Amino acid sequence: MAKLAFLGLGVMGFPMAGHLVAAGHEVTVYNRTPAKAEAWLDAHGGRSAATPQEAAAGAEFVMACVGNDDDLRAVCLGETGAFAGMGKGAVFVDHTTVSPGVTRELAAHAGEAGLGYVDAPVSGGQAGAEKGQLSVMCGGAEADYAAAEPVIAAYAKICRRIGEVGAGQVTKAANQIAIAGLVQGLSEALHFAEKAGLDGRAVVEVISQGAAGSWQMENRYETMLDDAFEHGFAVDWMRKDLAICLKTADETGASLPVTALVDQFYKDVQKMGGGRWDTSSLFKRLRRIDGD
Repeated sequence: MAKLAFLGLGVMGFPMAGHLVAAGHEVTVYNRTPAKAEAWLDAHGGRSAATPQEAAAGAEFVMACVGNDDDLRAVCLGETGAFAGMGKGAVFVDHTTVSPGVTRELAAHAGEAGLGYVDAPVSGGQAGAEKGQLSVMCGGAEADYAAAEPVIAAYAKICRRIGEVGAGQVTKAANQIAIAGLVQGLSEALHFAEKAGLDGRAVVEVISQGAAGSWQMENRYETMLDDAFEHGFAVDWMRKDLAICLKTADETGASLPVTALVDQFYKDVQKMGGGRWDTSSLFKRLRRIDGD
């Protein structure tokens, strides 16, 4: 069992930090909004700290799950940042989906301070976090990953090192590219069936058992047909992630025509007022276009 800090108690971080307590670790949490830290303490015990630096003091591992590049820099750097509180040999594990660039930047700072760094973005959504069944894709030195993996196991269904620092974030970008195309394809399939006068549920019951089946189809088709989108992974966050995908593609020379198109479709959803809707709201966009 280890002494840990967890920074960021959003819909993902809150249950992930709870799994660490359930696994027997000693956990100190930090959240920018203190009320969330208090709610976490009520649910799981442990202790909270007023700054990332205080939370990280004496911790063997510091896990983070915050919002974006700037949020991650804020919890890592400066006099009150986590790096200032961590002792040499401690390992920072970042579960945030951020750019490979900021990952390499912060890993360099960590290395200068004698700290390990593992980028470990996750997939599986809020339900996966709550069930402790996340897919965790990691980048970092082999020794840092080997040390962190048993801790990450508290909320992972699968955890793999893909390569050096930044490889986890590039893998997460690939994950989001695949999801974007799948959700648009599913939306078009359901819309096509509806316009032809078919029962969407009956159609999915059949095609989900063949080559068209996917996690998105299994877990989202009913809420899509019910026009229910006040749940799940927000469009605003997906556009943040797709911006990372497209920027990285520019840097590497990859061609992402479908991803770029779907990103614009999500922009349309934002204009509809759906920035906080689930990403499956691409279906609602098609219904709106046709006046349904």
